[in-house]
Amino acid sequence: MRIQLLGPVRVWRDDQLFDLGSGAQRAVLGLLALAVGQPLSRAELIDGVWYDRPPPPSAANVIQTYVKHLRKVLEPDRAPRARSAVLRQVGDGYALNVPPDTVDVVRFRQRLDAATAAQREGRLDRAAELLAEALGLWQGHPMADVGTLVAHPKVVSLAGERHAALGRYGEVMVAAGRAAEVLPALEEAAATQPLDEAAQARLIRAYQAAGRRWQAFEVFHQVRHRLIEELGVEPGPELSSAHITVLQAESRGPRPGLAARAAAAPAQLPVDVPGFVARTTELARLDALLDDSPPAAIAMLSGTAGVGKTALAVRWAHRVADRFPDGQLYANLRGFDATGTLARPAEVVRTFLDALGVPASRIPVELEARTALYRSEMFRRRMLVVLDNARDSAQVRPLLPAGPGCLLVVTSRVQLADLVAIEGARPLALEPLTPADARQLIVRRIGASRVDQESHAVAEIIERCAGLPLALAILAARASTNPMMPLSTLASRLRRVDDRLDTLTTGDPDSDLRAVFSWSYRSLSSSAARLFRLLGLHPGPDIGTAAAASLAARSPAQVRPLLAELCRANLVIERGDGRYSLHDLLRAYASDLVERLDPRPRREAAALRVLDHYLHSAHAANGMLDQDAASVAVARPRPGVAPERPLDRREARAWFTAHHTVLLAAAEQAVVAQWDVHTWQLAAVLGTYLDRGGHWYELAEIQRAAVAAAARVADPSAQAGAHRFLARAYTRLRRFDDAEVHLRHAHELYGRSGDRRGRGDTHLNLALLLERRDRPGEALGHAREALAAFEDDGHRHGQARALNSIGWYHTLRGEYLQALSHCERALAALQEIGDRNGLANTWDSLGYTHHHLGNQAYAGECYRRAIDLYREVGDRHLEAIALSHLGDHCDAIGDVRGAHEAWQKALSIVDGVDQPEAEALRAKVSPALV
Repeated sequence: MRIQLLGPVRVWRDDQLFDLGSGAQRAVLGLLALAVGQPLSRAELIDGVWYDRPPPPSAANVIQTYVKHLRKVLEPDRAPRARSAVLRQVGDGYALNVPPDTVDVVRFRQRLDAATAAQREGRLDRAAELLAEALGLWQGHPMADVGTLVAHPKVVSLAGERHAALGRYGEVMVAAGRAAEVLPALEEAAATQPLDEAAQARLIRAYQAAGRRWQAFEVFHQVRHRLIEELGVEPGPELSSAHITVLQAESRGPRPGLAARAAAAPAQLPVDVPGFVARTTELARLDALLDDSPPAAIAMLSGTAGVGKTALAVRWAHRVADRFPDGQLYANLRGFDATGTLARPAEVVRTFLDALGVPASRIPVELEARTALYRSEMFRRRMLVVLDNARDSAQVRPLLPAGPGCLLVVTSRVQLADLVAIEGARPLALEPLTPADARQLIVRRIGASRVDQESHAVAEIIERCAGLPLALAILAARASTNPMMPLSTLASRLRRVDDRLDTLTTGDPDSDLRAVFSWSYRSLSSSAARLFRLLGLHPGPDIGTAAAASLAARSPAQVRPLLAELCRANLVIERGDGRYSLHDLLRAYASDLVERLDPRPRREAAALRVLDHYLHSAHAANGMLDQDAASVAVARPRPGVAPERPLDRREARAWFTAHHTVLLAAAEQAVVAQWDVHTWQLAAVLGTYLDRGGHWYELAEIQRAAVAAAARVADPSAQAGAHRFLARAYTRLRRFDDAEVHLRHAHELYGRSGDRRGRGDTHLNLALLLERRDRPGEALGHAREALAAFEDDGHRHGQARALNSIGWYHTLRGEYLQALSHCERALAALQEIGDRNGLANTWDSLGYTHHHLGNQAYAGECYRRAIDLYREVGDRHLEAIALSHLGDHCDAIGDVRGAHEAWQKALSIVDGVDQPEAEALRAKVSPALV
């Protein structure tokens, strides 16, 4: 068997090319092949297949289906769990069981390793031959026919490996005296990446080595013009160095005047950071500052502790040092230093004056006089000044150079807004590294081979380190000094929140992550520090102002300035929607602080306040979404809680959507803490939103926890409601036997407690279940039982819903006149009540009835009203059902295009959510119109 990933995904056995099916199936095979025998969990495969978009709730089942189809293609006659099977199941994932060199990526890397060994031994011709073989394996972009993986880090990394291999091939060929032979390959590489300075520099050196200096000069000037025109930057050090090499060959030496001048200029920059990766966007933005008219005078880099501000500032300063012929000055202002000792401006100015060659006898004692002398000395110079780790603007202002040719770069953990407002500093806020860039950092530190062997562990390390370069560098150092330790061991330590910061402890206050964070924390006011600690109790991943107020037992007006202070300190990030987040390592640090500094009763009170906040806010929003929702009797919120109260259905839906993740996290927190009342009540008020949104797996999970919690508190009504909602989820997921068991439990519990309304709701749920089992006669019986229960209870709303259900099941039995009578009675009652969701159901029932009675004009109008109402109330699944019915109606009247559009819209909603419904719709859509 041969597997090709370096180009379109292909598999051959002997000369037989397999049909691997859809792009998603090829993506699964490609990811497994890249893992080189290591198992990938379903979660990892889901992340890959749906890398650039949210996965559907049924993603795990879809992956299982893809694997099943691939097995039939690759090895139709072998059991999937057999040890010799090509595609084996391992735990909850899968592994591709083939010899490593079956995969072209492995053969590519083997040749690169062999070329490295040959090059070390001085066998340059053999190294060139091996590199040519490696590059010859490429048949295009990696996995070129799998569009969803184009931006996947593993695919991007593969393309980078080819680019690096091509560069090595050019260098080896030039070193071997074969520059003329390699020129076509280097010309092609330079043409495909016209702004890649490294590729252009290699071509310039090759031209020079081949004796074609005029072409080397031409390439340099073309690239320089292109960089200035398209990016607004001058060539960087590598391209400039290649140009200088050609110049020196022409003139046999640089001008002595320039060399003498450079030797006299101060050069205080720290050593460039080894293993620096990425930050191309930030470097480009800094480059642009030099080309502004007039050029910027101050660049300000801010960001949270450990995000790499100093590394970026130093890398860029080295990159542009040649633009400042009078030299570079550097000072660490120790604004957040472990020693706690700030660098005083007077001392820094003195060191700068010494570096500028000012005699000690001329340097005044007073800060103001020193600053005046410093600015006078700088005025006619072109110098770069880097002030690292500033505490505040007051520490920076005396060090501002006055010369028009000078540039000041400042780094700080806080946002020096007044420096921007008053001195016109250009701000640049640093974010954590992207997963692809973080992976490249680890590769630079411990090597690609080890990273590739444990790619799943590397991905987890990157996630747990929140993309912080400092944290990643600490982990890479641990891995480098312990080469026998599996990366999965480090990942597992990071997985445990209690161990996470200990794993990132070095003992050096400058690189110990806990110590680095502590100096940002110590700069806070006592109130902001308390709020930061309490954020370690919040279930995450983000928090709004009202929830933060509840957590801290303050009013929203009181908590806003505290959140602003945390933002300025870069300990939290304000998102565009008015919500706040902090990355996982800062959350772990906050959790560590609150555990050590706040007594347990205070911690528990804050955690319960925030759960109260989400419970009462969700309760209010649920009442807006579902007028007929059985009211959950929640106790008054604790003192200090500030619930949010949406004003209408639109606000309620938006609130649930914005808080979806945090609500599930809050429910999980209640489960873990065994706060049973919060558990079942949160499940109850989330039920309608999760059901209408198609979040049925989440609905099932939260209701299972609610069933157990309600049983522990011995509340029959709560137990019945949880069983009923769990059955609702199981019905949607077509787990009909499980649904029936829970509905029978609910019916018994409602009967025991004398809750007639609850029994009526359960009968309607049983009717839906029986409808899904294609037993409309029995469903009709339960709908009638529901009507009787609601009539006994005097519940008009329930009676109206039951009348519509009775009408619907008459329709399914072909009894259209009886259906029409019941549905029209339901419509009148629901219009009086104003229940939009119930009206949507009834309009759909009426449309279906009129469609089968042949009243097509009225049927279409009914369906369109139903669709509008479903869209308004946010029930996407039932909107799709009504769209499907509208498509059937359009098809019946000969409107082929209208039918196709309705079915296609319905398919776009249910695809990946309700597969049987999706398959039925797929069969309806006209291939001629796709």
